[in-house]
Amino acid sequence: MGGAGFTPGSGVACGWGREHAARESASALTVTAAFVNFMVDLGLAPYVWRDVKFKPSEALRFLGALAAAFVLLGLIVLRVTSCAPLPKPTLPSASPLPPPPAQTAAVDCHTIGWDKAARINGSSLKAMPWAPFGRVETGWETYAPLIAREIGTRCAPDTPGFASALAAWQSRNGFHSDGLVSEFSFIKMKGVVQGRRPIVLLSSRGICAPAAQDSELAESVAGEGYGGKQIQLRHKAFAAYRRMVAAARAEDPRIAEDPRFLQIFSGFRSPAYDAARCAAQGNCNGRERARCSPHRTGLAMDLYVGQAPGYGPDSSADPNRRFMTKTPAYQWLLANAHRFGFVNYPFEPWHWEWTGEDPLGSS
Repeated sequence: MGGAGFTPGSGVACGWGREHAARESASALTVTAAFVNFMVDLGLAPYVWRDVKFKPSEALRFLGALAAAFVLLGLIVLRVTSCAPLPKPTLPSASPLPPPPAQTAAVDCHTIGWDKAARINGSSLKAMPWAPFGRVETGWETYAPLIAREIGTRCAPDTPGFASALAAWQSRNGFHSDGLVSEFSFIKMKGVVQGRRPIVLLSSRGICAPAAQDSELAESVAGEGYGGKQIQLRHKAFAAYRRMVAAARAEDPRIAEDPRFLQIFSGFRSPAYDAARCAAQGNCNGRERARCSPHRTGLAMDLYVGQAPGYGPDSSADPNRRFMTKTPAYQWLLANAHRFGFVNYPFEPWHWEWTGEDPLGSS
């Protein structure tokens, strides 16, 4: 947050604070001394107790001096602690990734007892009205690969095996284990997936990560930026990205055949750049444009995972996102990106974030 004010722990704040504290201390001591003198004057009169005559003023003077000393000590401690640097926020623990699903034989996908749930899931797959990200959608086909990954199955979403695996996940998470895909259970699953993103964990605590500095950023080389675009990311994030792309092309020939797959079309974006986009597009805190974008950290990247005919590689239109989740690039990322420290944003198949570095920076 900008402005001309000072921040706690800064030199300006503590310099001002010390001068102000001196005035506060002097004022407090003056009041304390006045109170003590009043009590002393009151105690000058002789006091008699069981034929013993004495003046309580001496005891009052001692107690008054002791009280003044405690007041002064308290003010000093308060000022010292208020000028101490604020501790760096610590990142909450992320949700663990589930183990990748084992290769499932075809017979396992026809588990006895889950035929009815399979038929219902098959009907809702392309027809269920819901709004898992605040925007009304029809069907959950776009999220079927993600759900399968989370529940640990390779079975198709309309099979008994899928319903059985979902029921087991529901049971582990305290839901009614009916094996049916619903908005209620998906919201829980979405929370688990989102909980792996450091930027989300920080945002939940009201913390917006600072923008990466120029010295922290590296430049893309030929073939990495989509359409020849120059991309910036943090050095270690780029190194992890390059290892991931090399593995993807080696492990899936379909990805290697299209050089556009996994190219980056957006990496680091400065807060000023994103603010201008927000103002121009009129969506400054929605699904597509966040006020505190993870792209400011230099750890987030938008990867080319394909595009439906007539749509761009970052179009959030439902047909486009649904198309993307069926491409070899997206499905490989879903199954393997965690090996290289990357996690995804479920609403955008193209958006991935590297978790191997603190988004708050090294400072």
